[in-house]
Amino acid sequence: SGRNRESASNLKMAMKVPFKKNFKHSDVRQALFDIGQGMNYSEPMQIDLPPEEANDNANLEEYPIVENPTIPDLESYANSYTGQAKILRLMYIADHCTVLRKDALKLAIAHIENTYNTHAYKVCHDKLAEALGGERPDADTPVFNSVWYDTQSKKAALKLEKLDSDLKNHKANSIKESIRRGQEDLAEHHLDCGNYHDALKAFSRARDYCISSKHIVDMCLNVIKVSIYLKNWTHVLTYFTKAEAHSPPVESLTKLECASALAEMALQRYKQAALHFLRANIDHSNFPDIMTPSNVATYGTLCALATFNREELQNEVISSSSFKLFLEQEPALREVATNFFKSKYDTALKILEDIKVGSVLVSLVHFKLKVRFFCNINF
Repeated sequence: SGRNRESASNLKMAMKVPFKKNFKHSDVRQALFDIGQGMNYSEPMQIDLPPEEANDNANLEEYPIVENPTIPDLESYANSYTGQAKILRLMYIADHCTVLRKDALKLAIAHIENTYNTHAYKVCHDKLAEALGGERPDADTPVFNSVWYDTQSKKAALKLEKLDSDLKNHKANSIKESIRRGQEDLAEHHLDCGNYHDALKAFSRARDYCISSKHIVDMCLNVIKVSIYLKNWTHVLTYFTKAEAHSPPVESLTKLECASALAEMALQRYKQAALHFLRANIDHSNFPDIMTPSNVATYGTLCALATFNREELQNEVISSSSFKLFLEQEPALREVATNFFKSKYDTALKILEDIKVGSVLVSLVHFKLKVRFFCNINF
């Protein structure tokens, strides 16, 4: 929108203003409000909005474009993720990084061909054709395969019909465990097709057939995962609370904490996000359908830098026996935190610029850090 572009423009102008010793905290709050408006990331996606509309109508001008990414091996980066997360990450890179656009779309298409997600397949091919423009495609450039498209669409419909039939039989037999598994199988199929809303409904319906705390926690984790794909952050937090009430095991708790942290970060509540990330256990932090240990290190550190005071930064991040294991995944961020703690802001910012983290969420935190540096906030 015009207001969003104006806010983003005002932020860029603010970054060029000479240092002000008597900068008021109210100025900082207003700057952060403008950042949130400029990035247009304060409102979650509505649960009843079809995913096609949500994806296709996004205004990319409201999100940052990464011109000089530092992803040395895009394929290795993409392989850190699985399922829908891999597709979404690659499509995000394609939308926000001109240099990697074609390669990201090629990798996304190759992965999608192992799924039933025909909508994403068509979208990626359309984007690839647009990216190529009038130039001649390389030998490794995929061509839209209408046979694959039609075949997968038919296979998906047949599988859906079978899963629906199986579920009806389970309900007729009134066996809760079979019904729960049937709902999960149906949800996983919808997920593989890219039908997030249908997947969310099926996962949610499994709740009535859970017969143990573990089943409830697993159901909550499934709902949370799909809600993350939908960017419905309040839904993520609601089901985090539901799962937490059932004493989840440590392997599930870490996933819950990180998912909750992601939601808090998207809602611009960075301190809450940092606290959740810092509770993660490195031994149970690799869930590639959502995020990786490297993501935990990156997001957790930046959120802490944006909101923690000096004592908190030292105790909870730099000297933390548990979080330092995450920082081993991203040693540059340890340097950022250390330099920040020592008030070496120029060095810290230089390292951050070199990292060039390619994420809307992280970019938003990065902007907040810049405001904090330039405003000379005491901490």
